[in-house]
Amino acid sequence: MPDTAIASELPALRLKRNEDRRLQAGHLWVFSNEIDTAQTPLGRFAAGDLVRLVAHNDRALGLAYVNPRSLICARLLDTWQCPDAAWFEARIRRALALRERLFPAPYYRLVYGESDALPGLVIDRFGAACVVQIGTAGMERMKPLIQRALADLFGTEAVLYKNDSAARELEGLPCYVESTGDVSGLGQVVEDALQFQAPVLEGQKTGWFFDQSANRRALTKYVRPGARVLDVFSYVGAWGVRAAAAGAGEVLCVDSSAPALDVARENAARNGVAVETRKGDAFDVLEALAAERARFDVVIVDPPAFAKRKKDLPKAEAAYKRVNQLAMNLLAPEGILVSCSCSYHLDAADLRIAIGKAARGAKRQVQILERGGQAPDHPVHPSIPETDYLKAYFCRVGDLPR
Repeated sequence: MPDTAIASELPALRLKRNEDRRLQAGHLWVFSNEIDTAQTPLGRFAAGDLVRLVAHNDRALGLAYVNPRSLICARLLDTWQCPDAAWFEARIRRALALRERLFPAPYYRLVYGESDALPGLVIDRFGAACVVQIGTAGMERMKPLIQRALADLFGTEAVLYKNDSAARELEGLPCYVESTGDVSGLGQVVEDALQFQAPVLEGQKTGWFFDQSANRRALTKYVRPGARVLDVFSYVGAWGVRAAAAGAGEVLCVDSSAPALDVARENAARNGVAVETRKGDAFDVLEALAAERARFDVVIVDPPAFAKRKKDLPKAEAAYKRVNQLAMNLLAPEGILVSCSCSYHLDAADLRIAIGKAARGAKRQVQILERGGQAPDHPVHPSIPETDYLKAYFCRVGDLPR
């Protein structure tokens, strides 16, 4: 798309009657069944085209990019200015201003999609370099503008495009990983006083879960000197290393990935502490630890999303109940359970109910001490509930009173 495109000359995409109410409330997504296809057939557009979005009565709503192949067939950009590198730079600069207020070092989610008025775009900052994830055809079309904006902002061309998410398949986009500039040092993370290495190339998502940073910080007050800590679904040990640095006497990290556990041990050594590791399916390992009569003072359960789609919710609820019950079976009296869910479709009340059912199954008494969410570099858009996904409950688990 040329930088000199004139918004008024863009083709219109028209909504059906009353289908603009959610957008008027601030949401940015347009679904294919909301389009007046008689007047503006979706088939006339190519994936990534810019359009003028209008209501049924010709009221202008803003510029959007379109993808006729996707259920979410258009996303508003909340602007009438055709995006160019300067436009992207202005939006990223605004996102940057928030992060620089919150974080003393440049390790954070710099752009969080719709919440930063850049739908379909995620950027994580690792010092002088960035990992970019593009999830939509519209943002893919504007990739050169994103690259130019980042170069102008940070004076570097070091960008890794980790475009291999399942969301791209829904958009009809190919998956790929590529880099520009020198990304040889990419993946170093500083979280508070701790140093980590994130496997950005071969790891999950962008390589690091910045969204849990506030919850990991909250963990430290629950780790008493000499405590025994179990970190389930540990990945590269962010929770476990944090616990060891807070004074835990023993830390066991459990994950199904041997390479991730190798990095967890290395991350512990970087910070002058040690963790033990056990490879295996989390459910199987938890059952084996119970058979070994192992006991822990703190258990962290931070699984991947069990409910990636709404129809997965019944199975997911059963899985959250089971994993929390297995965790409670391993907790010493007055132990602490940190139970997390990154499944958007499982809301906070659902997770709380699963914890309650797990407590009854384990015949334990549970008190919820605090609830955490995603860190502030993942701000929630008040009109887009999909931007609010992470839940963490810090629970005290004791024996039933006699």
